[in-house]
Amino acid sequence: MRVERIGVIGAGTMGSGIAQIACLGGYPTRLHDPIPAALDSGLERVGEDLAKGVERGRWSKAGAAAGRERLSGAPSLAELAGCDLVIEAAPEDLELKRELFASLAAIFAGPETILATNTSSLPVTAIASRVPHPERVVGMHFFNPPALMKLVEVVATADSAEEALTATAEVGERMGRTPIRAKDSPGFIANRLARPFTLESLRILADGITDVATIDRVCRIGGGFRMGPFELIDLIGLDINLSVARSFYAQGGEPERWRPSSIQEELAEKSRFGRKSGRGFFEYSEGSRRDPDPDLGIGAPTLDPEALASIDSTGPLILPRLLAQIANEAAFALGEEVGSPADMDTAMRLGFNWPLGPLEIADLIGTASALSLLEELQRSHGDAYLPAPLLRASAEHRTPLRSAENHLA
Repeated sequence: MRVERIGVIGAGTMGSGIAQIACLGGYPTRLHDPIPAALDSGLERVGEDLAKGVERGRWSKAGAAAGRERLSGAPSLAELAGCDLVIEAAPEDLELKRELFASLAAIFAGPETILATNTSSLPVTAIASRVPHPERVVGMHFFNPPALMKLVEVVATADSAEEALTATAEVGERMGRTPIRAKDSPGFIANRLARPFTLESLRILADGITDVATIDRVCRIGGGFRMGPFELIDLIGLDINLSVARSFYAQGGEPERWRPSSIQEELAEKSRFGRKSGRGFFEYSEGSRRDPDPDLGIGAPTLDPEALASIDSTGPLILPRLLAQIANEAAFALGEEVGSPADMDTAMRLGFNWPLGPLEIADLIGTASALSLLEELQRSHGDAYLPAPLLRASAEHRTPLRSAENHLA
């Protein structure tokens, strides 16, 4: 499969952003939206963002002009005919996406055109259920905003052809992104591995160990994370984060470690959705809250009890739990062959700006220490702390998590 022309469906923030990096990557690109005003707005947004990129030195004026020349609007789906890759960036509604892919299959009847979905939460297999030649359907999950976030997850279903996956990854590279390969499973790689960062922080809060501001502070200064978990939830939107948590819990067969937090449920009932509502875990009315701790440029988490205690006396009770759960989720994902160790680390560095990837975190804290802490917490708190078989194998055989599968029975 050779990709020379790209179609993008959906002219919202994601779709227009994908179209922008596609045309900058040298591809003639057609942007479609069924709403004429939305299509006009999306095309205008791309032009404005290309101009801003010139001002900020991200690309040359000539490069921006050439990119904009490659971009055109497609008022109807039929006008995408001739594209070699069509990327869908419609709202996260399974039935909508199914119908859209069925319509695309009628336009692109042959197996040679790759049909990609930008979904972040829905099974790609389910989206492809009405498509003849499902081997040409893949996931191509960009991160928001696409022009700035360098990661793209190339998601393989059981039917996806290697030729389609390879061609899609090559397109991602030409767009200036770093492609990683992911299995079609809940959350793919990045969103799945990010689960413990918020869920374990919510459990720490529920245990009454300390308050939200302290947990955020320990994560930022002690962990080197750019944002604390509660700042992040407020930024994303508590309602959106809760919806994702519910989806993960259902898709994964309701594992205890993915159970949504009752704290979020209570805040959602009070319409405390974060920044967009003016109040979430923090207040956002004018003058009510200072900026968070500055980014200190810490390159890796510290587990030094004295260093953590200098941030707050509860520091040693926070970061070890959080990092142990991050390592544990990575072990579950690795055991399920969701992605390679290298791709897992790349996903979290580029997709969430973590200071270290989860496998690197497991190396830092040691799987034996993580296992010991998880077993202690499982005895007192239940199966939210059930250790992954691969984590146990790594600890018992004293091998790095990334190679522990050799010791599984």
